[in-house]
Amino acid sequence: MKIILRQSVERLGEAGEVVTVKDGYARNYLIPKQLAYPATPSYIKMLEEERRQKQHRLQKEKRMAEELAEKLKKVSVTIPVRVGEEDRMFGSVTTQDIAAALKEQGYDIDRRKILLDEPIKELGIYPVSIKLHPEVEASIKVWVVKE
Repeated sequence: MKIILRQSVERLGEAGEVVTVKDGYARNYLIPKQLAYPATPSYIKMLEEERRQKQHRLQKEKRMAEELAEKLKKVSVTIPVRVGEEDRMFGSVTTQDIAAALKEQGYDIDRRKILLDEPIKELGIYPVSIKLHPEVEASIKVWVVKE
């Protein structure tokens, strides 16, 4: 029996593939658990429409991420921190601090998208990357200054 996979199934195929399986496996397991559709012309047409819509949505998300990346190129964030003797910082600057500073400037970016190898522990200027989309990355400057 030919079926269209709705989800990726281990040792069988990826979502959207048309595969041939034994009738009992399809009728008793894959279709009732909504892991697959029967490969009828109407389901194949529906699958093509879903693919087209998904592709359109992904292109729109990428375009929006690229526009945001262009805006973020001009952004720099200043984070004042408390320092002790010899300009030693108390604590460190983390992705959460950077996200909060960006939010103050009107950019609502999730802290998990901000890429820092390790927290910033010294005063200075640091380039920080932000992963806006799997294919789009922006860079901002973070100024860590005395409070």
